[in-house]
Amino acid sequence: MLTLLAFLTLILVYWFTKPRKQDTNLPPGPKPWPVIGSLHLLGEHETPFQAFTSLSKVYGDVFSITLGTSKCVVVNNFNLIKEVLITKGADFGGRPDFIRFHKLFGGDRNNSLALCDWSSLQKTRRSIARTYCSPRFTSLQYDHVNAVGCKEVSVFLVELKKKDFSQPIELKPMILAACANMFTQYMCSTSFNYDDSDFKKVVRTFDEIFWEINQGYAVDFLPWLLPIYKGHMEKLSSWASDIRKFILARIIDEHRLSLDHNLPPRDFTDALLMHLDEDPNLNWQHIIFELEDFLGGHSAIGNLVMITLACVVKHKEVVKRIQQEVESVTGGKRLPTLFDKASMPYTEATIWETLRTASSPIVPHVATLNTEIDGYTIEKGTVIFVNNYELNVGEDYWDEPEKFKPERFLSPNGNVVKPAHFIPFSTGKRTCIGQRLVQSFSFILLTTLFQEYDIEPACDLKLRPGCVAVPPDCFKLKLTPRNK
Repeated sequence: MLTLLAFLTLILVYWFTKPRKQDTNLPPGPKPWPVIGSLHLLGEHETPFQAFTSLSKVYGDVFSITLGTSKCVVVNNFNLIKEVLITKGADFGGRPDFIRFHKLFGGDRNNSLALCDWSSLQKTRRSIARTYCSPRFTSLQYDHVNAVGCKEVSVFLVELKKKDFSQPIELKPMILAACANMFTQYMCSTSFNYDDSDFKKVVRTFDEIFWEINQGYAVDFLPWLLPIYKGHMEKLSSWASDIRKFILARIIDEHRLSLDHNLPPRDFTDALLMHLDEDPNLNWQHIIFELEDFLGGHSAIGNLVMITLACVVKHKEVVKRIQQEVESVTGGKRLPTLFDKASMPYTEATIWETLRTASSPIVPHVATLNTEIDGYTIEKGTVIFVNNYELNVGEDYWDEPEKFKPERFLSPNGNVVKPAHFIPFSTGKRTCIGQRLVQSFSFILLTTLFQEYDIEPACDLKLRPGCVAVPPDCFKLKLTPRNK
């Protein structure tokens, strides 16, 4: 044992003292350790993005870091982030080749729109989705979003009234069920009973996957650890398989039987099936995974609603102001609609402030060719981390960033304003295509909840920084029906 320790010590001494032949034009950064690179530096902080911010104080706004076997570059300020996402977006169109991503999408992460490398095929798939997932405010499609959201929130309230309000309520499963039905109704013209066991299982599974994607694992950068993660990887594959079976059996099969190519598509599912028959570049895998991708977007909304509730109920003055604003528009006599949003700027600003404080990380990009950032050489295959955390909570960008202040998103005359550096849904050609649905359905749910109930914490509502997900089994809340 002593001989082995002495040998390892000699290796470490040699590693840290030997001269390096290195391109001096690479971004500066910490010297990596053998095998693990600089992963140990990330472990010193609660989240990797806090570590990136700390390291930027030492190495600058763009620096190199080796994570396991992966060459990475972290970009911290807004101008450089724009260079990566917009000016040179074509140079950074790839995504990390994490094994977990492959497991979630049938063995090939390129089946996913969010986790795929950019290509002409992915551009085609996004164009099919754009009409449905990014509806214009003045379009009939936007009217349909409103109708679907309002109808489902009425069903949600009926289900919620069955609860025992004398006890703290586990609200997240119901929120997620409502969001899932909004998506299936809007995209597939179908919805499910909240007590449907298969539906409940698939909603839970989607939430497990959303939490999973928002986590980091050593195996992402140390693939030789895969045997240790064998059980975890099998679980991911099983989750993905269960979701796929549900979508095929309960949604797609029925649509294929009633599809009429002589009529306009009834919904997004019809549009996908029609393109499958008409476009030789699309296959069945592309269609099923695209629908799965967008249906899974309901988890992002459910988690955002839960995080917003957790943030807001800690501040009674924010709750009171939201309730006053909502009731000034609805009079407490009807449920809010999407078209009330323009008259509820403080409530909308509260959602933006939640997104700021949650600081959802942007999915890493990968350089698809040899290029540059800020004059530094970036080699093909380098993973690029966009430090959205710094943009959202950095003192250079915000006044009193540690405080929850929705009014920071309001102009002096009360209109909603967002600074250019605030990009919670990313920017450029890989911006989140479903962000309008996220904003729309979360607004309808939150305004309805605050109009109908007083909501209080039932425990310490601690949220993980730099994460827009909460665990599948999370906090409970106290709800009291309001006497309006």
